[in-house]
Amino acid sequence: MNDTTRFWIGVISRSHVMRGVAGGFTQVCHGKRAPLVRMAAGDGFIVYSPRTEMNGGDALQAFTALGRVGDGPVVQVDMGGGFTPFRRDVRWCAEAREVPLAALRAALSFTRDAGWGMLARRGHFEVSRDDAARIAEAMGVSAW
Repeated sequence: MNDTTRFWIGVISRSHVMRGVAGGFTQVCHGKRAPLVRMAAGDGFIVYSPRTEMNGGDALQAFTALGRVGDGPVVQVDMGGGFTPFRRDVRWCAEAREVPLAALRAALSFTRDAGWGMLARRGHFEVSRDDAARIAEAMGVSAW
């Protein structure tokens, strides 16, 4: 990590992030390219999962995975049925454990405002180094 490292949150259902963790990638914002291009190799990437499934499932509101953006390019994949999302490699931290947002809400600068949900609706946004460190620590990751 260096002074130019940035930290990002992707809003992704738990089931989808677990597919990404298993495959070593992420896709955000329904497969859009632009958010993935904004991230640089080595940037920190944390996933917030509001629900267990994209279309339904149970409410979750937890941080579910974290890792570092890989140095590979943004790639487009054909998932069939005309869906061709963009993906980016992520080196996921295997030791990260799921942490409910409620456990951290008061400690994070971006969640103190009652309107932070508007930020989450973007699907991908930058957070401070301090907020990222607090989340990582709560997830049991000391060096990532």
